Amino acid sequence: MWNLRSIPLIAFWVVFTLLMGGCGQPTKVLEVASPIPRETKISPNAVKVNPATDDHPPQVLTLDYEQPIPVPGSVNTAGAEDSPFITPDGNTLYFFFTPDANLPAEKQLFDGVTGLYVSNKVDDRWGSPERIILQDKGRLALDGCEFVQGDIMWFCSAREGYEGIHWFTAEYTDGRWQKWSNADFDPDFKVGELHITSDGNQLYFASDRPGSKGGLDVWVSNRANGEWGEPVNVAIVNTPDNEGWPAISPDGMELWFYRNYAIWRSKSVGGEWQIAEQIASPMAGEPALDSAGNLYFVHHFYQNGSLVEADIYIARKK
Repeated sequence: MWNLRSIPLIAFWVVFTLLMGGCGQPTKVLEVASPIPRETKISPNAVKVNPATDDHPPQVLTLDYEQPIPVPGSVNTAGAEDSPFITPDGNTLYFFFTPDANLPAEKQLFDGVTGLYVSNKVDDRWGSPERIILQDKGRLALDGCEFVQGDIMWFCSAREGYEGIHWFTAEYTDGRWQKWSNADFDPDFKVGELHITSDGNQLYFASDRPGSKGGLDVWVSNRANGEWGEPVNVAIVNTPDNEGWPAISPDGMELWFYRNYAIWRSKSVGGEWQIAEQIASPMAGEPALDSAGNLYFVHHFYQNGSLVEADIYIARKK
């Protein structure tokens, strides 16, 4: 069955050490996008699953959303699209892609196409995605967990010169993402997939740090004097099950997260999060919201008990 730790599909929660090792800081060099079309790395035997052939189609369970559909346009393939992030204006979509969801991370590292991509919306359809290169030419990196706020991208990465998984930031300047640098948090925080509120003052993240109710919980850290404070368990949304992959709506009034193959939502009343309600299931995860309230998420396709591929879906707010 679906393993929580397989999301995103490169399994950034499963830390591995790059064989190159070392502790050197990469030189920040602007790199052009990969010339390798991602479709060429998808097996010719791969079968594209669509809603008509989906054994477990996702559904929304609330009347304020339309039923979900694959995002229209050029984003989804017979490979695996995962980890969506939508900008508040709803016009730019970031996501992770790998041509085969079942390949281990150490093989994805060398395929030349696995990584982060961006697509822009034109006339309500998503254009051809472009790969985002966040590493120097000739050096290896496997990037994911992207979160974008203005001209800053946060992303996690397993890369040459570092041991294990680390957080980085990159800046969008001169029409490209560049100037990446290490941005690790206090290691005691154990920060997993993250979301920073629009005002920049709160950091929500998934973690199995001590004090969690289950394997993974949603935690929040408040910024004061330029520093992130001691994380607090968002107890009302956490259970003995795994909760994670949090997203805060652009207006700060809704907390979205993953639990048990489904997407859940908690609303803020008087500055306090309320008991969460299930919004979308099954095989739905990693929610992302634009300012109109439209819900983007990853849907994993399973057939005969095996993971086949993954697509990005949208459930439009009514």
